[in-house]
Amino acid sequence: MSEPLLTVADSLKDRARAALGSRNLILVGLMGAGKSSVGRIVASQLGIPFIDSDHEIERVSRMTIPELFAAYGEEEFRALETRVIKRLLKSGPRVVSTGGGAFINERTRRHIKKGGVSVWLKADLDVLWERVNKRDTRPLLKTENPKQTLENLMNARYPVYAQADLTVLSRDVRKEIMADEVLKAMIEAQKESSAL
Repeated sequence: MSEPLLTVADSLKDRARAALGSRNLILVGLMGAGKSSVGRIVASQLGIPFIDSDHEIERVSRMTIPELFAAYGEEEFRALETRVIKRLLKSGPRVVSTGGGAFINERTRRHIKKGGVSVWLKADLDVLWERVNKRDTRPLLKTENPKQTLENLMNARYPVYAQADLTVLSRDVRKEIMADEVLKAMIEAQKESSAL
C-alpha cells in the first residue's frame, strides 16, 4: 500500500532535481517565513547542500548578526551580506537561505537572479508574527512596536520580493508540506518554460 506513495514522493524529488539542474535554489522572504527550516528539508529531498547565508556571515565575521548590526550598522552589514551571497552562489547546485533584507539590496538581488532560481516564501502578518515574536534576536524588531515594524517591513519589501522567480505561500502547516510545495513550484515553472 505504501509503495505507490513512495514512488510519488521519489518522483516529485527526481522531477524537482531535474528542473533545478546545476543551478542554485535561493529562498528569499521576511524573517519568520521559513527560509531556513524549509530550505533544509528541500536540500535534503534534492540531495544537495544547504547553506544559511546568515550563518555563513556569522562564521566568516566571527560575530552574530545582532553584533554586526550594533558594531557596523545596517549599511556595512548589507555590503558584507552581498559579498558572502555572491561567493555562495558561485558554485552549485545548493539551497541557499538568505536573510530577510538580502533580496531588497539591488546588488545582492542581481547576484541572486544570476546565481539560480529565487523562491519567495510569502507569509501574512499573523503567521510571521507568531513565528518571530518568541525570540529576541531580530535587530530590526528592536522597536517600541515590533509587530507594526514587521508590518511596515512587509509593506516596503513585498513588492521587491515579488520579483523572485517563484512564489510559494508560507502558511501554518508542517515544514515538510511547505518543502513539497517548493518542489512542485519548481516543476511547474520548468513545465511552463519548456512549453514556451
